Amino acid sequence: MLTRDQAWTHLCAWTSSERLRRHALSVEAVMRDFALRHGEDPERFGIAGLLHDADYDQWPEEHPRRIVAWLEAQGERDLAEAIAAHYTRWGRPAESLMARALLASDEISGLVMACARVNPQGLAGLTVASVQKKLRSPAFAAGVDRHEVAEGFRLLADQVGGTAEEHIQRVLSALANQPSLLEGPGF
Repeated sequence: MLTRDQAWTHLCAWTSSERLRRHALSVEAVMRDFALRHGEDPERFGIAGLLHDADYDQWPEEHPRRIVAWLEAQGERDLAEAIAAHYTRWGRPAESLMARALLASDEISGLVMACARVNPQGLAGLTVASVQKKLRSPAFAAGVDRHEVAEGFRLLADQVGGTAEEHIQRVLSALANQPSLLEGPGF
C-alpha cells in the first residue's frame, strides 16, 4: 500500500512547479478533512488529493493517464479510479465516495486559495459568502471550472448530503489549518 511519503516523493519527481505542489497539498488537506468527517481513511483520501495532478506539470496533454497508469501498476486501483474521474468532462463517472470527494475538492480548493491570495487576511478572512461571490465572477481565477465545482458539489451531496455552502465552509476550515500553503514565492 502506497504511503504518504512515497506519494510525496513521486509528486516531487514529476512536479517541479511550486504552485502545483501547493495545490496538491491543499487538495490533500481538504480530502483528509472530508475522510475524517465521514468515517473514511484520511491517508487514502489524502494521497488521492496529493497525486491527482501529479502528471500535469510534465505531461498536460496526457493528464491524468500517466498518474492513473502509475497507480494501477502499483496496485492502487481505488486511487487510480478516483483520479481518473476527478474531471467530469473526461467521461469517467465518479462512482466511489473518494472520486466524488476529489471532484468536489479539486477546483474549489484552487478557488479558495486564489481568494486567500487577494484577501489581506489570507485564509483567516474568508467567508462562505466571499468565496461564493468570487465563484460567481468568471473573470476571477478564470482557470477554475465553475461547471466542475457545481457538478462536484451535486455528486457529493447526492451521496452524503449537505449543501454547497456547507462544503465551502468545510474547505475553508480545512485550509485554514494549513497557513503555510500561502507562504513563499508566488504567494
